Amino acid sequence: MTKQRSFHHGNLRQALLDAAIELLDMKGVAGTTLRAVAARAGVSHAAPANHFKDLGALLTCVATVEFTRLWASIRECLSAPDLAGADRIMAFTKAIADYAMLHPYRYDLLWRTDLVDHQDPDLLLVMDRIYDCLCDEIRETALNKEFDTDTFAVSIWSLIHGYVSLRLSGMFLERADEVRQEPRLDAMVSLIIQAMRR
Repeated sequence: MTKQRSFHHGNLRQALLDAAIELLDMKGVAGTTLRAVAARAGVSHAAPANHFKDLGALLTCVATVEFTRLWASIRECLSAPDLAGADRIMAFTKAIADYAMLHPYRYDLLWRTDLVDHQDPDLLLVMDRIYDCLCDEIRETALNKEFDTDTFAVSIWSLIHGYVSLRLSGMFLERADEVRQEPRLDAMVSLIIQAMRR
């Protein structure tokens, strides 16, 4: 039986967002429908239309909330004392990987161009903050001028996303690099950082 929540009058929008995230965690994107969200929030199936024109609008808002949470996690990781140089890029990648492994269905939603409007201004704002942060960290670390900052940033982002996606699909298990004795993702990022410093 679907759990219903009560909400204070005037706070339906937040109740719908909370319900959507709970359903996403339990059932993934396929189980997060407007009707299911409304039922979990304890309102009629027509009620979400008062705040979200369709499922895409609701999921875009959920993605914005989750990218904001991811941004907060990144900033927290980067705020560690005595963190400098390449270790800051490692912290950035760890924040994303940790979020993905803890919230796999939420992470999946972030990249669903068929369900999320990635041109939404609020969503673009937080996504740009995260990407710009990575670029800033690269500029502080990179010495190799044969490639631009975006090439390094896209390389690192692609590496994180590809590795995490394969981990979540069950294709890769968590392993350490046998030579460096550090987590595989850290070792992979080290490869790119070495290239950045040539």
